[in-house]
Amino acid sequence: MKWEQGQESENLEDRRRMRPQTIAGGGLGMIVILVIGYFLGVDPQKLSQLANQTQIGQGAGQQVQEGPLTPEEERTRSFSAKILGFTETVWSRKFQEAGQTYIPPHMVLFADRVQTGCGLAPAAVGPFYCPADRIVYLDPTFFEELQQKLGGSKADFSQAYVIAHEVGHHIQNLLGYSELVDRKRATLPKAEFNRWSVRLELQADYLAGAWAHYGQEQFNFIEAGDVESAIQSANAIGDDRLQKRAGGFSSPENYTHGTSAQRMKWFSLGLKTGDMGKLKTIFEVPYDQL
Repeated sequence: MKWEQGQESENLEDRRRMRPQTIAGGGLGMIVILVIGYFLGVDPQKLSQLANQTQIGQGAGQQVQEGPLTPEEERTRSFSAKILGFTETVWSRKFQEAGQTYIPPHMVLFADRVQTGCGLAPAAVGPFYCPADRIVYLDPTFFEELQQKLGGSKADFSQAYVIAHEVGHHIQNLLGYSELVDRKRATLPKAEFNRWSVRLELQADYLAGAWAHYGQEQFNFIEAGDVESAIQSANAIGDDRLQKRAGGFSSPENYTHGTSAQRMKWFSLGLKTGDMGKLKTIFEVPYDQL
């Protein structure tokens, strides 16, 4: 991926070298995860729910920086800032075409754990978007885990897909899809609600593909092998594959993010068409046709 040509977003904060000078008092809630979801991560709607249940500590103490970034850390920072910049350019234009104003998310790079508007999250959650503070959180070591544990590619475009998916959750938050799904949590049995969670995740995959579609038109940043690497990653993090890897079998009623085939399908369709009208389609088609 030809990402070096991009402009770095100003909405990125790198906290990987920041350490608390004092220990925070009570009130910090640890997010509990089942490491079986998307990107070894957490359902963004569950984070929203936890935000209402967990009191966030406000006095976490001053942060001090421990040394400069290494060359590899600096590359990761620049890469993440430029991918975020690409998403800002693409979605600002698409929102403008629809007569709306795009409000971009922030992104925080962290190591070990991070305090968020949704609670205190360990690195084990993987990349996630917190709707409470509208921030994408990413521990870049996840990319190594994706390659080693899930068989995903470490290619730059595959990593950009991860970021674009999380920004897709921000788009859903802005457009009201996240709220629509979250309202169903209180009224539906768990297995039925999970189906709505799957729709939301597949829509975020579609949005990641649509971002790549329009980004390619404007920046021509996709190189040979890039699309294959992103599809390989989508295949690696399907619920069916993750569950079988973890326990030897899969339980469709417990799917929250979609199968490998579904994830590849909707990302690929977004990449091919960029048709924003299909966002509604994902919520309207019969579940067995996803």
